[in-house]
Amino acid sequence: MTSLRRFTGDRACTAADLLAAPVRWPRPSALAAVVEFDGAKARAGARTLGLETVQSLLEHLPRDRREARQIAELEDGETASIVVVVGSIGTRPVRRPGMRPLVVARVSDPSGTLRVTFFNQPWLVQRYPPGTTLLLHGRFDAARGFTVQAHAVTDAVAGAGGGPASVAHYPSTDGLSSTQILALIQRYAVHVADVIDPLEPRVRCRERLLSRPDALMAVHFPIGPEDVDTGRRRLAFDELLAGQLTLSLARRARKHALRAPVLATERTLTERWLATGLPFTLTGEQRAALAAIDADIARPEPMQRLLMGDVGTGKTVVALYAMLRAVEHGCQAALMAPTETLAEQHFSTLERLLGAELLQAALLTGSTPGARRSEILNRLESGELALIVGTHALIEEAVRFRRLGVVVVDEQHRFGVAQRAALDRKGADLGAGAEAPHVLHMTATPIPRTLALSRYGDLDFTVLAELPRGRQPVQTRICASDAERSHAYARMRAELDRGRQAFVVCPLVEESEALEARAATAEFERLRHGELQGYEVVLLHGQMKPSVKAAAMERFGAGDADVLVATTVIEVGIDVPNATVMLVEDADRYGISQLHQLRGRIGRGTHASWCVLFGRRESLRLQALERESDGFALAEIDLALRGEGEIAGLRQSGAVSFRFARLPEDAELLERATLLARAIADADPALEAPPHRLLARAITGDPALGPIAPIPA
Repeated sequence: MTSLRRFTGDRACTAADLLAAPVRWPRPSALAAVVEFDGAKARAGARTLGLETVQSLLEHLPRDRREARQIAELEDGETASIVVVVGSIGTRPVRRPGMRPLVVARVSDPSGTLRVTFFNQPWLVQRYPPGTTLLLHGRFDAARGFTVQAHAVTDAVAGAGGGPASVAHYPSTDGLSSTQILALIQRYAVHVADVIDPLEPRVRCRERLLSRPDALMAVHFPIGPEDVDTGRRRLAFDELLAGQLTLSLARRARKHALRAPVLATERTLTERWLATGLPFTLTGEQRAALAAIDADIARPEPMQRLLMGDVGTGKTVVALYAMLRAVEHGCQAALMAPTETLAEQHFSTLERLLGAELLQAALLTGSTPGARRSEILNRLESGELALIVGTHALIEEAVRFRRLGVVVVDEQHRFGVAQRAALDRKGADLGAGAEAPHVLHMTATPIPRTLALSRYGDLDFTVLAELPRGRQPVQTRICASDAERSHAYARMRAELDRGRQAFVVCPLVEESEALEARAATAEFERLRHGELQGYEVVLLHGQMKPSVKAAAMERFGAGDADVLVATTVIEVGIDVPNATVMLVEDADRYGISQLHQLRGRIGRGTHASWCVLFGRRESLRLQALERESDGFALAEIDLALRGEGEIAGLRQSGAVSFRFARLPEDAELLERATLLARAIADADPALEAPPHRLLARAITGDPALGPIAPIPA
């Protein structure tokens, strides 16, 4: 542990530090060896935890550190862990034939002494001589003493004032306890010396990091209270660096391997559209987004940009601009959405923004009739049709483009990696020499920067958070009582009487005996004969036929219906500026992001709007929505409440989950890893330079280095 202190201080590294930690090349080691377990139950437990090799065992980090019980505190019949020092130890014969002698020891801690018994392990007399500090787990009997169930030598010592010792507590399972895992780690700790550090010493010094072997020792056997986190952060840095390096290399390889059409000159169509086709003035952030897209598509490498926009910030306008830039250069453009409802809404918005005489466009979904589908496919292949909006139907083999220049993938996290890649490849449908399209990924789900970097580090980012001029933030209130519910409906009726419109959102389509939640179909019938009698109420949910859904949306969008009772099918893409009220039933059943998206369906005009969340007033998620209207701030709150692995809507095929890193806690560490990864990828994309060869082997899982991070699909 000599270098453990070397890298934890604040002073700069010296030449001696660099010489003390030379780069070592991988050699055959014991890290890939299978761990020897005592018994079939322990082996089964190890398989459950994935701890079958020495390497996986050493990288199984403690969940936390807990205070052990003191001898004087033990209660009759209690199962507990204690940290004690052996005073005397010996064997005692057993009367039953064939049984090994018992091992009986007298142990102590600062609170007292205790008699402990080990069964069937006479060799422990030599292994645990007097003076040995042990962690024992077992059952205390006031008359018979302490029967040991699991045991390990430990470095734990009593706390300040002779209080309880701090003991590492490992994730465990049936058949393999935390104490048994600690015993195994004690046994195999010598092989930490076989772990090769993939970071060159200069980088470790600059980033003020432990060596990888020292990091593992610091986590398992800390000298001071700060060592556990110092060690974990080094392992987290490796994990984050490998993930970012994988993304950076993929990004660079894609840009250099594929050619895209250069869309840099002609601007007649977009200039005319911006001057006459927009019903509002672009925000500063929208103009910056258009400039970033122009810079991307002016290069022969395919654009790969992620447009993250808060609700109501005008993402569709930016996407349409990118598509028109392709069209005015003689190319085609496609927008792919994850649902038919969203695709239909996008198509309606594009028609409204473009005008029928400006551009020929078509909608292609799984519900498109056969004759219409054939017509669209023929026009796409001939190049007559310049712009297409659709669902995953766009990636079917029969869909062929003459020259696809720009692709927009909306709510891209809802598509798998293979689905997105299939649309990317449509630019090469016509054989060798074809160009790949520029791709604009788009999401209405604000993503914390830490998650955006960790999962979309191969993309460039553009953020839209600025609301168009005249928009007002939506007022949000929690309603938790019958009286508040009655008041909410009274206020809704007052808004309807002023000529406004409203949404009522329910979590279920049909009533369910298993789920205590309101269903859209039943609520629709109840409201039109109850609180909303006399008003025009329509129903919309995902199980309706496309023609019925389209008719309901058309009536509501045209103002012929006052209230739309719906499920979350309206979460994105619905734009009715006259809607000023939303009531969300069973709001506790939704995540922060989804509620924010739903709330974004109102407040899209110049009128004041308000959203009512029926749920528990003590809910931290609902409280956050009540006080905060910024989607990116809400995303950070959601990340803090639930962790990176549970953020709604972000998990996708190919996403990396972390073993050591913690987000957002390690945000600064991620930024540093990202900068280093991009610098390495730019300077040495083949990872052939000596300082990078170990890192390359670590990414692919060399046993001597440890699999630092999985490579995303």
